[in-house]
Amino acid sequence: MSFHSYHISEIAGIVHGQLVVTNSDDTIKNIALDSRRLTEPQQTLFFAIVGKRHDGHQFLNELYEKGVRNFVVSSTDLTRQLGQANIIQVADTLRALQQLVAHHRRRFQIPVIGITGSNGKTIIKEWLNQLLDEDFHIVRSPKSYNSQTGVPLSVWRMNDNHQLGIFEAGISEPGEMEHLEKIIKPTLGIFTNIGEPHSENFLNYRHKVKEKLKLFIDCETIIACKDHHEIIQAVAEVRQLLTEEEREQHFKLFLWSRFSDADLQITKIEKGQSLTEITGTYRGLQQSIAIPFTDDASIENAIHCWATLLYLGIASDKISGRMTSLGAVAMRLELKDAVNSCSLINDSYNSDLGSLSIALDFLLQQHQRAKKTVVLSDILQSGKNEQDLYLNVAELLDKKRVNRLIGIGPALSRQQGIFKAIKGLQLDFYESTDAFLSAYQPHFFEEEVILLKGARSFEFERISKLLEEQVHETVLEINLNALAENLQAYDSLLKPETKTMIMVKAFSYGAGGFEIANTLQYHRADYLAVAYADEGVALRKNGIWLPIMVMNPEQRSFENIIRYQLEPEIYSLSLLEKFQQALGTFKTFASSLPYPVHIEIDTGMRRLGFDKDELPELAQLLRNNPFLQVQSIFSHLSGSEDTFHDDFSREQIRVFRELSQYLINQLGYQPMRHILNSAGIVRFPEAHFDMVRLGLGLYGIDTSDTIQPRLRTIGTLKTTISQIKFVRAGETVGYSRSTKADKDMTIATIGIGYADGIDRRLSNGAGSMLVHGQLAPIVGRVCMDMCMLDITHIHIAKEGDEVIAFGPELPVQQVAAWAGTIPYEILTGISSRVKRVYFQE
Repeated sequence: MSFHSYHISEIAGIVHGQLVVTNSDDTIKNIALDSRRLTEPQQTLFFAIVGKRHDGHQFLNELYEKGVRNFVVSSTDLTRQLGQANIIQVADTLRALQQLVAHHRRRFQIPVIGITGSNGKTIIKEWLNQLLDEDFHIVRSPKSYNSQTGVPLSVWRMNDNHQLGIFEAGISEPGEMEHLEKIIKPTLGIFTNIGEPHSENFLNYRHKVKEKLKLFIDCETIIACKDHHEIIQAVAEVRQLLTEEEREQHFKLFLWSRFSDADLQITKIEKGQSLTEITGTYRGLQQSIAIPFTDDASIENAIHCWATLLYLGIASDKISGRMTSLGAVAMRLELKDAVNSCSLINDSYNSDLGSLSIALDFLLQQHQRAKKTVVLSDILQSGKNEQDLYLNVAELLDKKRVNRLIGIGPALSRQQGIFKAIKGLQLDFYESTDAFLSAYQPHFFEEEVILLKGARSFEFERISKLLEEQVHETVLEINLNALAENLQAYDSLLKPETKTMIMVKAFSYGAGGFEIANTLQYHRADYLAVAYADEGVALRKNGIWLPIMVMNPEQRSFENIIRYQLEPEIYSLSLLEKFQQALGTFKTFASSLPYPVHIEIDTGMRRLGFDKDELPELAQLLRNNPFLQVQSIFSHLSGSEDTFHDDFSREQIRVFRELSQYLINQLGYQPMRHILNSAGIVRFPEAHFDMVRLGLGLYGIDTSDTIQPRLRTIGTLKTTISQIKFVRAGETVGYSRSTKADKDMTIATIGIGYADGIDRRLSNGAGSMLVHGQLAPIVGRVCMDMCMLDITHIHIAKEGDEVIAFGPELPVQQVAAWAGTIPYEILTGISSRVKRVYFQE
């Protein structure tokens, strides 16, 4: 690989920065924005990006300890401990990052495709890579790296061996695309479509289109669908502002349409059972392609790709042959339980260095098992010398602390000597997937986290099926990206100094225990809270080291609370006395003293907590006990989500402010204070205090109904159709014959019932589920392990089809309303026998 390296002195000039500390003129190969993702720290330049809630300057010491010696900062306040570092100071570290990568991009004269739009960007990018990899050595955005920081990280990967770049760009507010355009500098643009995502900061769709069009201002040609009128009208308005010469040189259009004349005129779309045939006219000749997909989104994405290949001059017969072989794009990393107490990360649809690095970062986040194993196939179409490629792979595995590698493929087998140089790495190599499966034994894997990372042709789905724990087909899918985005949505409402305590009690509201806590720990949540000590103990045993408050500490659990460094809530004088006694007995387990506790004050909930008249005695006991430290003082609002109770809520806040301040004055030091839950965070910003408690909102449900559009549903409960039956008018369905058909019906029996968490109050048409995007009412009574749906109106339904009990398209709030209950009950009622599958997009 031929990569232009940069000296630190050269970079200082490129970013218009001041080299305030110089120890050596180091050579820079990598750039980093995240202290948790490092390879080759000696050749890495860290940019301390300042976000709304997190400041990269806070992690300078951590990076220095990991071996990083080159930093770009906007403040030198925290650099005094970096004795042997090179430090460049700039006004804005994000802009400096973008300036450096824009400079890097200008070194290359290869064609570059830039992709923007509301949906389909990543699919089109990946499909173009599949379709063009025979013709070009391609550099592209890994996964969906399309943001203000993701684009620079993508374009930085360009080197002299590449012949084509494909990068996607997304924006969430005006003014962002100008910066991305300077970095990508596309020669050919694709505008996919325009829609709702990230629209809150734009005046309307036209405004959003015009902002996105700024990516293409110097493009030779833009490929778009003529049927998206908002896009075409906006393009026309921009073209009117250009001179005739400018219009000749760039911003030309290559359009496709289903309904009117265009460069590529689509004349017929014919869907089969598993294939779609698309016919069109290009330059007066009729042409056809077939794709192995039948959904409308895939059809539109495929036509964008078809138009692009035609524009690039790829022969029609080649296009037709390649389109038929298009493969599904893995948009996510899946984490699920596997055999022999293992965890399985499935990323078995593509394999390249960029996506391997991302998958290894996700592997490193998993602390539930100490041993980390990678099952890796040959990496295809890398554009690199084979030996250099696997030297890079070996370096990645070493830096990411992988314990075991199973290499599958002839190239990995040839290069296995490279991996033997890695100290402590357990190795096995197989010529093919078939060879591995033939050698597989039931106890081949035990108590490890396994990453499956394979090129599509190696069919690693066969390995995945073998390793997955064979349990109930009903699954609850948890979107970890949505969880992180919801956390960011609430973080954006807080001052930088306000901490966040996340409620992970009740199995994280049904979403899972350590998997959710692990994600929150990775995203630097400040505190966790559980209901009972055993929940906290389970988190500690699975590698969660964040501080954890126990809200219902029972006397019999005090030993484990102290042994596992959990922090009890103290709500009564008797409980305080008992815990003091336990601390005296078990204080040898405590890592340090004084021991942290949390004091609850009752301000009107009348559930748990100290009353006002108990505070003097409480204060005296705390002052007299040097072994206890009050970590926080808190209370609960009784009706934070309901405007009807606002006067009472404000009175609770006033009382809390008064009583907590009294206690602080008596203690002589300043514990944290918190009173707000998810709804309160939104509705009472004046009471954020030092910390807030985020619960249901994190899981995508805003009970205040204020910021719901900014939240994403994190969970989808799904099952499948087991059998389809035809019921004649007059026949009855289910137990107690509770539903009688008043006309001929088609019903689907599905594999989910009240033992899985489906409320029996949804029986007899009270609730519905989604089949092929259509509501199908529940008929008869919900049974223990199954229930029946009326699918008379859903003619394409067949056995094995997916059924959604709740999810983004059918909100859990709606299901709760049908059942006459609250979302909490629906979520926490999902049975432990329902398999949880976690994924990261």
